[in-house]
Amino acid sequence: MLVRPFTIIKNICDTSELMTDILAEEAPLEIRLIYGKESNRLEKPLSVTMRTPGDDAALAMGFIISEGFIKDRNDILAWKHCEQVPKEATGNVFKIWMNPDWEFPLLSLDRNFYTTSSCGICGKSSIEAIKTQCSIIKKPLSFDPKVIATLPEKLKEHQIAFKYSGGIHASALFSAGGEFVLLKEDVGRHNALDKIIGHQFLMNQFPVEDYILLVSGRLSFELVQKAGMAGISVIAAIGAPSSLAVQLAEELQITLFGFVKHDRWNQYTLIQ
Repeated sequence: MLVRPFTIIKNICDTSELMTDILAEEAPLEIRLIYGKESNRLEKPLSVTMRTPGDDAALAMGFIISEGFIKDRNDILAWKHCEQVPKEATGNVFKIWMNPDWEFPLLSLDRNFYTTSSCGICGKSSIEAIKTQCSIIKKPLSFDPKVIATLPEKLKEHQIAFKYSGGIHASALFSAGGEFVLLKEDVGRHNALDKIIGHQFLMNQFPVEDYILLVSGRLSFELVQKAGMAGISVIAAIGAPSSLAVQLAEELQITLFGFVKHDRWNQYTLIQ
């Protein structure tokens, strides 16, 4: 369920009325990894993320890909969504069983993967832990930049949950010619992108090299990082990019657009 109705009191000037309002759904999801040799399997809580329920498999897969935990589908044996697990802190757990040959990455610094719906990197201990090892884009997408200005209106047509609630982010994929391909919505902008990445992974359409990514809000460092991990070479945002987002896009050879509207856009990276 992406949205939920609530009874509210609406006040306008000196008048008030009882009415129903539609709000974006938000609930916790704990992601756990089961890994290790067959003789010594371990279960590790990896992340608790505040998300909009739905597409949890895509969200979990997108998260472990964009955070650099896996690079190959063979790393994963199975997965299961375990709702209302007794005695669990969150009551909503998604478990992923890893191949016995897979080894837990030795990260240079400890990382706390508690994430909120507004910030995907708030819990990480330092900037060194934030910067996942991304590869420079090897297959840049050929497209006409004029296509970028046509994307926001197409995004609006498919933002069903946003139309009802007005409080939910979206990430969407478009072809090089501007045709709509896929949209995911979530209260967290980073979750919406993870759902896109995870969906493509589950559909055996990974890496995500042949599409333009459009995000509904501002463009942060982490969104560029996640897109880079997925092989996306063109990113557009309806809002503003941060300075660090632009710097990372330049490093990864990603073409980045911001402030995209029907008649204008800013291009922030000049990729040869």
